[in-house]
Amino acid sequence: MKKLASIVILMSLATGCTVGPNYKRPSVDVPGGYRGAPPAPEAAAQPGEEKKEQQPAQASTQPPQSIGDEKWWEVFQDKELQELIRTALKNNYDVNIAAARILKAQAQLGITRANQLPTISAGAAAINADVPKTKFTSNTETSFEAAGVNLGWELDFWGKYRRATESARANLLAARWAREYVISTLVSNVAASYFQLRALDLQLEISRRTLAARKESLKLTQTLADGGATNMLDVRQAEQLVAVAAEAIPDLERRIAQQENYLSTLIGSNPGPIARGLPLTEQPHPPQVPAGLPSELLERRPDIRQAEEQLAAANAQIGVAKAAYYPSISLTGNAGYASSALTSLFTGPAGFWWFGGTLTQPIFAGGRIKSGVRYTEAQQQEFLLIYKQTIQQAFRGVSDALVGYEKNREFRQHQEELLLAAQDAARLSELRYQGGASNYIEVLTNETNSFNAELGLAQARLNELVSLVEIYRTLGGGWAS
Repeated sequence: MKKLASIVILMSLATGCTVGPNYKRPSVDVPGGYRGAPPAPEAAAQPGEEKKEQQPAQASTQPPQSIGDEKWWEVFQDKELQELIRTALKNNYDVNIAAARILKAQAQLGITRANQLPTISAGAAAINADVPKTKFTSNTETSFEAAGVNLGWELDFWGKYRRATESARANLLAARWAREYVISTLVSNVAASYFQLRALDLQLEISRRTLAARKESLKLTQTLADGGATNMLDVRQAEQLVAVAAEAIPDLERRIAQQENYLSTLIGSNPGPIARGLPLTEQPHPPQVPAGLPSELLERRPDIRQAEEQLAAANAQIGVAKAAYYPSISLTGNAGYASSALTSLFTGPAGFWWFGGTLTQPIFAGGRIKSGVRYTEAQQQEFLLIYKQTIQQAFRGVSDALVGYEKNREFRQHQEELLLAAQDAARLSELRYQGGASNYIEVLTNETNSFNAELGLAQARLNELVSLVEIYRTLGGGWAS
């Protein structure tokens, strides 16, 4: 009974204490708002009311909504784009690789957690021996049969295995957040690539339409030249306009095919055509994008959560390293039956058992344990700096995207004004030329400006949509389903 009581006491002490620091989320410098975020709309004053002096902002019971909280199919409403994203989430290799890494981390957690439990094994042996006669011994024939169960258990008194399990569990969570980050990036890449494809389609449409119109203009100029109303210089200049529009078409067709190949790779397919939905000019996007609070980004961004879990894993490894300073306590036991005859193996006095414990205290290890602790502490500091750097870069990414969206929207508006002016100038120059008030150089210049302005507007529309995609990605959107 005393031995049994001792065993129970030792087992209760197996979870007695845990060395090493417990994880605590580090404090970071979080700004009160994003630079470049649109200002909150002010309430309009009612008629007859004077505008009151601005009072300190009251704490809102509900934080501003962020576009990062919306589902990706709510942000990207083109049906064909949604189907591309669904296909990519199912077939993309990066997503599947990230999922496989989660399975690997789960298995590693199971391996690490098993170290906290005892190991029990069973075995049997049967030996028959015939030893020949020697000068000093007679001929001996013997047989031996045995069957037994072995027990081994290193008590986790100092929490070495519990800290290792804590680290493995944090690495598993980091792998899961890494997959969410891959998904968020993939959704953004598919959306941006699709918008790029639709922009190339629009530019190709503009080029073909312009080419058809310039061919008609060339025919008219050639007719006038044949009738003596103009000269061959005007014909050659009209041919230049046709050539400029024509040379853009094969280059755009090349870029469209290559963009389709890239999108096919993103969705896990071999290169092939990509279905189209809404044209670029009809893609819905809000004039202003709600960004929410910067503090929410710590919980929303998958890469920040991944970095934090890696920090927690490194923090737990310090406890694993420090536990090596303390003695290890192991329990071992064996029980079974042994007999010289198989028929009497389980009868009579054949049973045996033994149980014991060992304690091993490191005395000299050449500085290995101390260096191991220093290594884990340095690793923890490394992941701490990575965590803070990831947060800082996330704040910068959101601010850059917000500024980019606002300025690209303004640029697109100015580009629309430029196109209207260039198109009107081209129309007037054509009328002046037909009326004999100007030469074809004026038509050439204004037609070129109009063509470039229309292509530039298509690029401006693309930049605005890509900025929206970037805002959504940097705010941590796209991974939640």
